[in-house]
Amino acid sequence: MNTSTESAVRLRELTKDFGDFTAVDAIDLSVEAGSFYGIVGPNGAGKSTTLSMIAGLLAPTAGTVSLAGFDIVREREQALGTLGIMLEGLSLPERLTGAELLEYTAGLRGMDTRWQERSDDLLTILELDSAPNTLIVDYSTGMRKKIGLAVALLHRPKVLVLDEPFEAIDPISAHSIEALLRQYVTGGGTVLLSSHNMDVIERTCTRVALMSRGRILSDGTIAEVAAGRTLNAAFVEFIGVAPQRELDWLS
Repeated sequence: MNTSTESAVRLRELTKDFGDFTAVDAIDLSVEAGSFYGIVGPNGAGKSTTLSMIAGLLAPTAGTVSLAGFDIVREREQALGTLGIMLEGLSLPERLTGAELLEYTAGLRGMDTRWQERSDDLLTILELDSAPNTLIVDYSTGMRKKIGLAVALLHRPKVLVLDEPFEAIDPISAHSIEALLRQYVTGGGTVLLSSHNMDVIERTCTRVALMSRGRILSDGTIAEVAAGRTLNAAFVEFIGVAPQRELDWLS
């Protein structure tokens, strides 16, 4: 039963082991409803694994995930009903157009006739209406990102989980997507995204968590985590950099 009105996403001691390797190590995180929250970290930090557990695609080794107050294990159907996801590696039906995929999605979710207006709006804003007859198999990487976002937003979920949503997106399209996500958050929705693009995180997010080796090193507002530096400088200081040396053959 939904008893929480404060946290859109709540993680408690969330852990994921793959054999002897711990990808996510007993993390605690609370994302307030109506917030724009970013997770940043180097490759292999555990970001995508964490998002996959939040989305119900991976079972935790230990710990809990709740979405809008619903436990992802005990109240799976209700929890997933609050969620829209766009994650790396999720396949799309290749032999459908973008419009057909949104119609298919609306049918799966049992949406009423409002889906058509929403579909038209999303295809226009995301500039996918210019290729109405193009099959998804022929979409570029950026177009796949856009239709994935449209699928995630169509049912107007309470929580939107996005993994690298701006990767392979051109600057003009990125501006449109940012505006779309801000409108969604202003309307009470919650965005949780991972990105390697610190400029995007600083520009869009109100709070951020720095993650490395399966653990959260710091979380708070952008200003709190950056502590007078750029977020990128804070990231480098927390994570560290690989040893550098001059290569004679490059000089």
